[in-house]
Amino acid sequence: MSDLDSISDDEISLDEVDRAIVRATQAGLPLVPEPYQQVADEVGISSKEVQQRMQRMLELGCIRRIGAVPNHYTLGFRGNGMTVWDVPDEKVREYGKKIGDLDFVSHAYHRPRHLPEWSYNLFAMVHGKDRSEVDIKTAQIAKLLGDDCRAHEVLCSSRILKKTGLRIA
Repeated sequence: MSDLDSISDDEISLDEVDRAIVRATQAGLPLVPEPYQQVADEVGISSKEVQQRMQRMLELGCIRRIGAVPNHYTLGFRGNGMTVWDVPDEKVREYGKKIGDLDFVSHAYHRPRHLPEWSYNLFAMVHGKDRSEVDIKTAQIAKLLGDDCRAHEVLCSSRILKKTGLRIA
């Protein structure tokens, strides 16, 4: 049993200060040298308390993560494609780590197959300046996988989807 298994719903609820922190950060942390201090100034608490409360919300699962969400299009990467791979199930974790470490891959993860329609079990988001660059980088992944690559496809982005997190009005 984890520490979180013993936490009641009352302990998971957000108080007014937590809600103020979420409101202050729901569009992202401020792009300033000391973002937690700016949030603290807005909420009326110390930056240390902002960080402690955000850490608690992470641990409780109220928020999933704190991280950078770059807009690849703004950065000049317009040929983005989700590559999907059919590799041996026992090697998904190993290959996911190797592919995720490539500098042109933002994330790689395992997904269950849905046979017979969908045989792919490893996904990796590949970024490039254009589609031809994505194709070259996809070929690099195929080479890395070697004979363990039984099939793959590139699902190209057709529009930008806005990524958003927890919202409080």
